[in-house]
Amino acid sequence: MKTTATEIPDVLLIEPKVFGDSRGFFFESFNQQAFSEKTGVEVNFVQDNHSRSSKNVLRGLHYQIEQAQGKLVRVVSGEIFDVAVDVRKNSPTFGQWVGYLLSAENKQQLWIPAGFAHGFLVVSETAEVLYKATDYYAPQHERSILWNDPDLAIAWPLDSEPILSAKDIAGKPFKDAEVYP
Repeated sequence: MKTTATEIPDVLLIEPKVFGDSRGFFFESFNQQAFSEKTGVEVNFVQDNHSRSSKNVLRGLHYQIEQAQGKLVRVVSGEIFDVAVDVRKNSPTFGQWVGYLLSAENKQQLWIPAGFAHGFLVVSETAEVLYKATDYYAPQHERSILWNDPDLAIAWPLDSEPILSAKDIAGKPFKDAEVYP
């Protein structure tokens, strides 16, 4: 497994070692020991999530103000533009974002530590996304930042208006969002 620090060093792009031949491929999508050794991050994943979405569905930007979740995100079908936004007030990268194309083809994963808002846009016809979380879903602590907040200026690769949930339409501007200390 290869890890690469992104423009926000706490967010890591992870490339598994893939073994392929005429029969197909095999790779370890997660190995706790290898993850800890390569990233320096000790994790305890408690929940796996799986979503399926159509093209132009945009989910996010979500985070939990309590029971903050670190997430290891990967795509098993299709392609997404995956985004992490630093919402840690005392961080030198507060208010900055990174985004990467994750796909079933490239098999890359994004490690997003607790303290970040997360969202993604489906850029293929459909996409299935799996992500591991370090804490349980707690709807009472969930927060949402507007996907198109002008202060964040995320460069979503949109070719038409995104398809949003009511919760995401009602997201708060970044300047009014509840953030971590």
